[in-house]
Amino acid sequence: MKFKIIGLVFFLAGIIACKKEITQAFTGFSSPDYFPTPVYNFNNNPITEDGFVLGRKLFYDASLSANNTISCGFCHIQTSAFTQHGHSVSHGIFDSLGTRNTPPIMNLAWSPSLMWDGGIADLDLQPIAPITNHVEMGNTMDNVLKTLRNSPVYPQLFRKAFGTPEITTTRLLKALSQFMLMCVSNQSKYDSVMRHQATFTEAENAGYSIFKNNCSGCHKEPLFTDYSFRNNGLSPNNINDVGRYDITLQDNDRYKFKVPSLRNLYYTAPYMHDGRFLTLDGVLDFYTGHVTDAANLDPLLKQNGHLGFSLSNLERQQLLAFLQTLNDKNFVENKMLSEQ
Repeated sequence: MKFKIIGLVFFLAGIIACKKEITQAFTGFSSPDYFPTPVYNFNNNPITEDGFVLGRKLFYDASLSANNTISCGFCHIQTSAFTQHGHSVSHGIFDSLGTRNTPPIMNLAWSPSLMWDGGIADLDLQPIAPITNHVEMGNTMDNVLKTLRNSPVYPQLFRKAFGTPEITTTRLLKALSQFMLMCVSNQSKYDSVMRHQATFTEAENAGYSIFKNNCSGCHKEPLFTDYSFRNNGLSPNNINDVGRYDITLQDNDRYKFKVPSLRNLYYTAPYMHDGRFLTLDGVLDFYTGHVTDAANLDPLLKQNGHLGFSLSNLERQQLLAFLQTLNDKNFVENKMLSEQ
């Protein structure tokens, strides 16, 4: 009996310590001083700890899908920087296949639009798309609300987050936004250098110069994207995904996709909107020898009659060394962002 009591004490102490760790970890949203001003309107949805906790629970709850098998976290896996590792395109309900690679949930407070084609401009509306898409979560918002209202736990969580137990579409979406907005990646070696807490190695510094000469026109620091839509010379895939054109119906937008961030590339393979490249070497092979010309090919990839850019073997290794400095291990291991 004595040993059982001692064991129980340690067990309870562990639970308390865990909760304390989560509480201490939550400090609210903050923007690094070398980041631009966020574009998300926090006045309409201020982040609170209770709102964040509710959003996190919703994010990892498979009951948001039609058959209780697919959560947001199923396609956005933290250890893969909130992408779906190992799949060229997203996998959803009944193992259905999507048409595009799962984008990371990362630094969304600075993103003026969502999705590869920019078809959604408000983070507070974005979750409706995967929840109701027949190959993702396959549900309806009415069914989701009914499920949450009949839950023994959610009314109280909504009360804590919003003051009353009413569960509405707006509150559901705002809670999910609060979780996603807290998915901030700013603890890579690059960030340490920007904070003057570290220095690049000789190879990393050389790669940084190569990056600035060849890549920074699209992948703007410090977020490593300018959020624009560009035709980067990929040949059309087998479903002829025309990208941004589906949203604007402007011919000049055919085969344009959002410039992805280069942060956390170590965790987010495969690459491109359709996941066609399994490795960064494959990406560099493309940009140095396989860019396809087009009328609306991005001008930065067509200079002096040359498509793409050239790299020696040494320059390639130096560029890869710099790109490794953008990986944020703390982000993919942050317990605060993990399923509880």
